[in-house]
Amino acid sequence: MARPSKLTDAQWEAIGKRLLQGESAASLAREYGISKAAISARFSERTKTVKTVANQIVETERALSLLNVSEQIAAFDLAAQLRSISTHLASAANLGAITAHRLSALANTELEKVDDVDPMASAATLQSVAVLTKMANSSSEIALNLLKANKEKVDELNRGETPRDRPPVFNVTFGEQEDGAAD
Repeated sequence: MARPSKLTDAQWEAIGKRLLQGESAASLAREYGISKAAISARFSERTKTVKTVANQIVETERALSLLNVSEQIAAFDLAAQLRSISTHLASAANLGAITAHRLSALANTELEKVDDVDPMASAATLQSVAVLTKMANSSSEIALNLLKANKEKVDELNRGETPRDRPPVFNVTFGEQEDGAAD
């Protein structure tokens, strides 16, 4: 188990904000009486994420500025439609998963009616179990496909894969010296 932090959550939040404003981890470590390694361990991934998002925002704003006003409006409308589609697909996946769960429960209830000694005597019941199971599997397809797509994207991000044809717009190096060495 790790030791409890010497700093409060508010102090850690202040350190994070100041790192993003360009202060060095070394100076903050001295000020707060903690090690630079503790700061790096807590903020390295968060700082990378913030920088990545900032690059994406700048890249998007630059691309948008190259469009004329009517194209900008069309781009915003399309983005709103895509967000709406994502929301509706997520909702459909959720409802499909709920439906699949309910149908699976019904299939299980029907399965309990099957005669274990002579299952063929319960052919009609087995047929209804098969239909309910097939419907349940079908209902879960949207949810499963979204999970699969999301897993693939998360796996790409975890491997550090980025689109090769789009280099970062800018590279901010908070808390680092010009030669790349950390303070």
